[in-house]
Amino acid sequence: MHLTRIEFEFLRALMLYGDNRQRKLAAETGLSLGSVNAAKKNLEKNGFIENGKITLSGCKMLDRYRVNNAIVMAAGLSSRFAPISYEKPKGLLRVRGEVLIERQIRQLQEAGVSDITVVVGYKKEHFFYLEDELGVQIAVNSEFAFRNNNSSLMAVSEKLGNTYICSSDDYFTENPFEQYVFQPYYAAEYREGSTAEWCLTTGSGGRIVGVEVGGRDSLVMIGHAYFDHAFSQLFVKVLTDEYALPLTADKLWEELYVDHIKEFNMVVRPYDPGIIYEFDTLDELRKFDPEFLSNVDSEIFNNIATTLHCDKKDICNIFPLKQGLTNLSCHFSVNDSEYVYRHPGVGTEKIINRYGEVAAQKVAKELGLDETFIYEDPEKGWKISHFIPNCRQLDPKNTNQVQRAMQMARKLHREKVSLDQRFDFFAESKHYEELLGDEGSIDVTGFYELARKAERLKSLADGDRAPICLTHNDFFMLNFLIDERDKMYLIDWEYAGMSDYASDFGTFVVCCQLSEQEARQALSFYFGQEPTFADVRHNFAYVGLAGWCWYVWALFKEAEGELVGEWLYIYYSYAKEYIDKALALYDCDERVKGSWA
Repeated sequence: MHLTRIEFEFLRALMLYGDNRQRKLAAETGLSLGSVNAAKKNLEKNGFIENGKITLSGCKMLDRYRVNNAIVMAAGLSSRFAPISYEKPKGLLRVRGEVLIERQIRQLQEAGVSDITVVVGYKKEHFFYLEDELGVQIAVNSEFAFRNNNSSLMAVSEKLGNTYICSSDDYFTENPFEQYVFQPYYAAEYREGSTAEWCLTTGSGGRIVGVEVGGRDSLVMIGHAYFDHAFSQLFVKVLTDEYALPLTADKLWEELYVDHIKEFNMVVRPYDPGIIYEFDTLDELRKFDPEFLSNVDSEIFNNIATTLHCDKKDICNIFPLKQGLTNLSCHFSVNDSEYVYRHPGVGTEKIINRYGEVAAQKVAKELGLDETFIYEDPEKGWKISHFIPNCRQLDPKNTNQVQRAMQMARKLHREKVSLDQRFDFFAESKHYEELLGDEGSIDVTGFYELARKAERLKSLADGDRAPICLTHNDFFMLNFLIDERDKMYLIDWEYAGMSDYASDFGTFVVCCQLSEQEARQALSFYFGQEPTFADVRHNFAYVGLAGWCWYVWALFKEAEGELVGEWLYIYYSYAKEYIDKALALYDCDERVKGSWA
């Protein structure tokens, strides 16, 4: 037997408040007095109430609707909250004097929900204190970096029953939680006009029958949700059945629900505006809490304010930029000027000499190769630069742009400058190989055979006694910016140092994925004439050595838990092809050399 909503509300009122006054219940629920009276009679008939009091049978029936627990999802990266999310998870921000997740946990506990599990992933150790201070349980989502929040629910799938599903970074001005809930629901708020939020279409009884991303004048999903036992059982089945599918990894749990919306019975629960807040950006949070930045404990904002001689409250228009393979970056404004804050990635202190980077940046600025540079802390690795609005990246298929890039390399290499920082592709690869070995044995088929070939090629290339000069060593399209006036900048000097001049050409060919014909053309742009056999041989050797170095680097980054993606194969392919190609050129006889000319 199941209760009707009116019967549920009546029993719930008796359980919580001992109040069976039909008129009061009718006024509070918006139900007619007649329907409330009918519910009371039916409850009496079934033995759930007697003499105006709830019976043992009534308690047992109501207990089916008791909230068992709550899951608070706190595993995500919160990348849109850069740069604060570089330091701490979003759910741990202090808003209007309270830590977001702590406030939500207390609201759950005040509503009688004591079994609370916090699912953590990114910077998980920052949440561990909640076990002792607020009595919650911690569950670790080990897949947070490469899956969406469906992985958080998979990590606690055995706990799903009559369960609140919450996000750690929501702020509720009024406590939305209850000890007893009638049916599964998703919280919602009405939005007038156009919205990019998830818009709901409802049917009979408020059941959600459709969800569309974007719309107008609609109820939109916001805040928490509630699963009952039946909903949880079905959801876990769907999640388990589809978890291994490639498309599932990037899906929110809500998308899985929408994919099977006809199978699920979930209603909408509308809330008035001003009760539920979700902060998608720092500027949205500052609108809600104007003193947030002034009070925030953030070394990053202290760095910005000190460097630019401004107040933290003057920092605005903050949003993440496309993340690189090594660092994290975000845009921000102070007054009418735009800047970039660069935050060092995990493990970069092991592979980057920041003092060398600073010295190279200063040379690049003096040469007019990179006028964006403002300041870098060589101890901690953070950097502030000018932001170039409406810029575009170098197109390696654009002959004019490639020619200009090669001329910039030539200008850098001809500069009579000497830095303490040294860079050698093969030495770097050995360093990465050592770091990779620290992570465990290198169990990659063919690794050591290719390593021996790289070592032989390095010895042959050294025999050319090519010029040693200041090189960029991360010289490829993503590090070239072209502004609205068509001025070209060469940015990101982390790997810069004194090296064989061919190092930059090698990186350019590999990372721009040039064909051999395109590589030969780029080399002619560099020399300003057709290169000699010796020039091609030496520079092709550095294509192979660059590919090898970045391949071992990529293996190390993946061993550290960072996904390099397709670059791992790209580096490997160029290493394998050009190491063999260059070795063949070094091994060829005089007849081949003569025919080349």
